[in-house]
Amino acid sequence: MINELIIPKPDDMHLHLREGGMLKIVSQHSASQFGRAIIMPNLKKPITNTSLAHSYYDEIKKHTKSYQFKPLMTIYFNEGLALEELKKIEASSKIIGIKLYPKGVTTNSNKGLDSLQSGYNIFEMMEELDIPLLIHGEVNDTNVDIFDREKIFIEKHLIRAHKEFPKLRIVLEHISTKDATEFVKESSNKIAATITPQHLLYNRNELFLGGLRPHAFCLPVLKREEHRLAVLDAAISGNPKFFLGTDSAPHKRSEKESSCGCAGIYSALNAMEIYAEIFDRNNAIEKLENFCSKFGADFYKLNQSKEKLKLTRSKNKVPTVIKIDNGDVVPLMAGQDISWNCSNI
Repeated sequence: MINELIIPKPDDMHLHLREGGMLKIVSQHSASQFGRAIIMPNLKKPITNTSLAHSYYDEIKKHTKSYQFKPLMTIYFNEGLALEELKKIEASSKIIGIKLYPKGVTTNSNKGLDSLQSGYNIFEMMEELDIPLLIHGEVNDTNVDIFDREKIFIEKHLIRAHKEFPKLRIVLEHISTKDATEFVKESSNKIAATITPQHLLYNRNELFLGGLRPHAFCLPVLKREEHRLAVLDAAISGNPKFFLGTDSAPHKRSEKESSCGCAGIYSALNAMEIYAEIFDRNNAIEKLENFCSKFGADFYKLNQSKEKLKLTRSKNKVPTVIKIDNGDVVPLMAGQDISWNCSNI
């Protein structure tokens, strides 16, 4: 039995830090466990250009200056991304890629694209400049069942886009279905995917155990058990196309427990300990290092971190709530015991 792991400081390849009073606390939670994180641009005022990304970077660094933490910024995909702006993005050491949201599919995505094809001219330039495209892969058609929206997005849009732009690096974010795992496995090495802890832990029954459970609501929504198992198998397979991305997305308790609760699960405080718990339960703890510290860095052409994180087998309880910005946030696995602790060395 492995009781201690010392690994390169992990990378969170999909993270929401929000803004205002929430930004300070949640950025510090992430920085305590991760050396780098790809920061999502879907703020209330989206990060749509290089200047805004650099300003947001500076704000994050202000709150995390006591940590060895580098935010990797993204631009909110918009049809105003002309070649001049793309060249600025490609030249920036602070920006890692461009995030595409189909319009209306998740939090602050109302300025996203109605049609993936409307972005093809920008995809062509991104392919030429080797700027990665990060995609929230769900259709925004309300006539499509919410549990099928990832599958239909792949079938109707992503397969075609990959054929049209075979050299464009694409990350299918927070995959939740067997269909997504199969697409990524069968595609070229230009396609990769991030995997969240909630899609490894839970199937859709978690949404309804004993009643409606808003703190288990995320997008993509949790799926059937066969899909959870497929995503779990991908994560622990050792396939370098799959790597860690928490999609940690804080909302105040009052915003989750409402008549129209927000989508998002907050995991940043204990993320690495939870991933260690999952991999350990599935006899794959030796696969954790590559999943969280190597595969993502390789895909994004980054050097592996020289900083180290120590994971130790010891009992640990996740808090029931976290006080953030004059409110409560309920974290993933709130109040539950896990078997791992992490510390910086």
